[in-house]
Amino acid sequence: MPVDPLDYFDAFSRLQAEERELRETVRQFVKETFLSNVAAWWQEGRFPIALIPRLGEMGLLGADLPQAYGASEVGPVSYGIIMEALEWADSGLRSFASVQGGLVMHAIYEFGSQEQKRTWLPQLAAGKKVGCFGLTEPDAGSDPNAMRTTARRSGTGWVLDGNKLWITNAPIADLAVVWAKDEQGRINGFLVEADAAGLTREEIPRKASMRCSVTGALHFQEVFVDEDHHLPLAHSLRAPLTCLDSARYGIVWGSIGAAEACLQEALEYAKQRITFGRPIAARQLIQERLVTMASYLGEMRLTALQLGRLKEAGRLDPAQISLAKRNNARKALEIARMARSILAANGITLDYQAIRHMLNLETVDTYEGTYDVHTLIAGQALTGSSAFS
Repeated sequence: MPVDPLDYFDAFSRLQAEERELRETVRQFVKETFLSNVAAWWQEGRFPIALIPRLGEMGLLGADLPQAYGASEVGPVSYGIIMEALEWADSGLRSFASVQGGLVMHAIYEFGSQEQKRTWLPQLAAGKKVGCFGLTEPDAGSDPNAMRTTARRSGTGWVLDGNKLWITNAPIADLAVVWAKDEQGRINGFLVEADAAGLTREEIPRKASMRCSVTGALHFQEVFVDEDHHLPLAHSLRAPLTCLDSARYGIVWGSIGAAEACLQEALEYAKQRITFGRPIAARQLIQERLVTMASYLGEMRLTALQLGRLKEAGRLDPAQISLAKRNNARKALEIARMARSILAANGITLDYQAIRHMLNLETVDTYEGTYDVHTLIAGQALTGSSAFS
């Protein structure tokens, strides 16, 4: 039986029937609702907000959380498959779902009160409310413990002051999960609604990447947050880092979707493009690139699937997520770059997918921990010594 160039090591055979069915269902959904318009939306720098309730109806937001809170309660591999299928269309689409579920909903589920869970999780799962995750600051990205946003006690609640930057969904969010240091230097989590007095938001313009994702800043000036909007179980940096692990796991899978789209497009193009009387797919240099891309993609699939099975068994370590995010995001970027080169001049137009995925993946390679940061996390796990200080 000939090999599948998009699944060279036959990882699909290790999926359960319902996992394969889910993959096809989500892909068909994004074909019908997203792919035909994504080039225009990307060029305009617009995320299709009207699609958000549809994502909720499909059960794609916070899908791994319990049904008791309105979510789908799928397993880790199925959750990963959803992220892969969304990013097969565009990283911005996966990023929206990843932030809504892996960051915002997970923060509330893991560290919130029962009342907070009952109030917010069903609305977020249904896409009736949009969330954002306020951790990164102008001077605190890779080092979140250096955050300057403060939270001080005041009467029946807290007062927040500070700034957050590079926050996905910030300009359109109804609710922000915000991390701030209290007067003892401990990091606390807060639920801040969009209409809170003293909160201002702005969109980051002129992005050359993730243009189908809404990115912005949050500014807090004497923003009062009542105690019932304080996440009661979040009292240290461990809380936001736990949420980041969830989002990074989604990226491990999501990047496969973008990489597959690029390889498929490049392979089809190479078979049809004729130069000097032969398809370029018959050229040694082109075959070397295609084989490298297929090798990378196969490695990415097997890595993600193994992580999913470890997560199902309760044996997944954060350092394993870091190494996998480091590998898959960088390999996806390299695949997209090779795909664009195979397309030659056509590769710079949005009539093809490669340039859009390539530019998006520059961000995917950077956010939720850069390649270098994940190198040091994995290095510490290997050696037992931290190189962060």
